[in-house]
Amino acid sequence: MTYCPHCATPMVQRLLEGRERPSCPRCGFIHYEDPKLVAVGVIPMDGKLVLGRRSINPGLGCWSFPAGYVNRGESVDDAMIREVREETNLEVQVEQLLGLYSEAGNPVVLAAYVAVAVGGTLTPGEEVSEVGLFAVDGMPELAFPNDQRILGDWQAYCRKATGRAARYTRP
Repeated sequence: MTYCPHCATPMVQRLLEGRERPSCPRCGFIHYEDPKLVAVGVIPMDGKLVLGRRSINPGLGCWSFPAGYVNRGESVDDAMIREVREETNLEVQVEQLLGLYSEAGNPVVLAAYVAVAVGGTLTPGEEVSEVGLFAVDGMPELAFPNDQRILGDWQAYCRKATGRAARYTRP
């Protein structure tokens, strides 16, 4: 932020609350940089997981779970459903929150959901060049460090709910 949104004075960096923060030397406004929230869909089909090969940065050319930013005023669940549709052309329903993922120094927070495909046809959307189904033990190169954590939590989720993964089928 270059100028104060309240008085148009150029912002300066000051140590506030233990961090450097943009602040206004005139009126005292402090700009808190909020994290970005990403909704992720973990979608099992035919005993495998849906992934998309990213056609944009970050992670260009690598595979990842369907995901994207939550828009202001949009519920996280609805954002995941929208992002899955945009990237894979699948219609899904939320089954359960799998987990929240963040890393110190990274402004992105992920909310990963287990989702059940209820319609649509698995085909690539605008932000992926291809989509595919992958067995947990045959994953391609994943785009992001949190993808591995999500995969591990998915495996734990399946172990806790014996037989759960076996009931998923292609719509």
